[in-house]
Amino acid sequence: MQSQLKLYNTLSGEKETFKPILEGNVGMYVCGPTVYSDVHLGNCRTFISFDLIYRYLMHLGFKVRYVRNITDAGHLENDADEGEDKISKKARLEAIEPMEIVQRYSVGFHQVMEKFNALPPSIEPTATGHISEQIQIVQALLDNGAAYISNGSVYFDVLKYNDSEEYGILSKRKIEDLISGTRDLDGQHEKRNPLDFALWKKASPYHIMRWPSPWSDGFPGWHLECTAMSSKYLGETFDIHGGGMDLKFPHHECEIAQATAFSGHKPVNYWMHTNMLTLNGKRMSKSTGNTLLPEELFSGETVLLEKGFHPMVARFFMMQAHYRSVLDFSSDALAASEKGFHKLMNGSKELKELKLSPNSSLSIQGFIDSFYTALNDDLNTPVLIAHLFEVVSFINKVKEGAEQISAEDRELLSESMNAMIFDVLGLTFIDEQDHSKLDAAMNIILELRKNARETKDWNTSDLIRDKLNEAGITVKDNKEGSTWSVN
Repeated sequence: MQSQLKLYNTLSGEKETFKPILEGNVGMYVCGPTVYSDVHLGNCRTFISFDLIYRYLMHLGFKVRYVRNITDAGHLENDADEGEDKISKKARLEAIEPMEIVQRYSVGFHQVMEKFNALPPSIEPTATGHISEQIQIVQALLDNGAAYISNGSVYFDVLKYNDSEEYGILSKRKIEDLISGTRDLDGQHEKRNPLDFALWKKASPYHIMRWPSPWSDGFPGWHLECTAMSSKYLGETFDIHGGGMDLKFPHHECEIAQATAFSGHKPVNYWMHTNMLTLNGKRMSKSTGNTLLPEELFSGETVLLEKGFHPMVARFFMMQAHYRSVLDFSSDALAASEKGFHKLMNGSKELKELKLSPNSSLSIQGFIDSFYTALNDDLNTPVLIAHLFEVVSFINKVKEGAEQISAEDRELLSESMNAMIFDVLGLTFIDEQDHSKLDAAMNIILELRKNARETKDWNTSDLIRDKLNEAGITVKDNKEGSTWSVN
């Protein structure tokens, strides 16, 4: 199965048969979060998608070293070379230490990933923990003429690099178009060319996070951090580099340029990118308020959703779209996915209880082969899930006596189906027994609250809602009545 896996390589724009550098081993690096705010759903989709890739590679028998960094310094506003550090800005606004911001949002990120049942990476390095490695790379780029010093800052010379290599090879942008599209910005006077990017920035007097270097007290450039950490733990050339499609340019493009200039060869064989999320048909944006945090999704504490959804339902919903396709979040789509999730999980339970026959009606191996055919085609989870539902339909027919299954085939199908659902897709059961008991109790409570509202006993109505909220249960009122969800 390993030899049949094909992955879409952004670098070539095609699906390619995956061949690791070292047989049986995979090195994978994914750009992690900048921890200055709560992780948003777009980030979550990227990390859940690469969790799927991580899981499937291990399922196929590969030994995987998965590195996902934490950016805790050097990521400036608007992904630029000028402006304020995102973490420093948050710390200044709250009048606390930057590392308090880093700790708060790193913990929050890990808690959300745990709720989504994402496996932790093999290594999770931080930018601030690798300052010396970054300084060494900067010095090497200065020594070989790929970079230059300007007013205490160090910049990568893009035009000089482009004389021998192709800047824009990943994003398919022409350097002539990039040059004509640039405009004068504050601080650009330090650069030889507007396209040049910072490897090391001299810190202004107000900049909180700074380190000593041969050039100035300053901080590393955002792009440099990933090159330093990926090369340290995976080598100068490794198998897979991933992230959201918004990172293709300039972040990943700059990574390729500086790593190639540093080592003399391309750093990554397969570049993989996840697509964006939309919400109710519109792009998620903090400025317009059309955005949704994971906790809002789970609790339903938002006007954008009719109710909250369990993290496993949300994960399943994401898996129903291919990682390279745009995914739109809406109450209706999530509600439909919730029904599908329970149908699939119930099917996996019922498979173990089927009445057995000497023979099977259908080729069980055909089902199993279809699972791997879908996943080997660039992790096509929508097709995989469709095949899993075909198995559920078969299970229902066996229950009705229209189909048959032998003990041997049931064991084979159950093992493969469970591997797909739990090991690869990373889903887990929601405790239906506890949920059904809670559901029955909540129906009684909501009925009592409804009676209070009908008699205009607002104090009792509000007291029930507030006490439930304190217990971690959110009640939402709408035209049809009231709904509830667990925070």
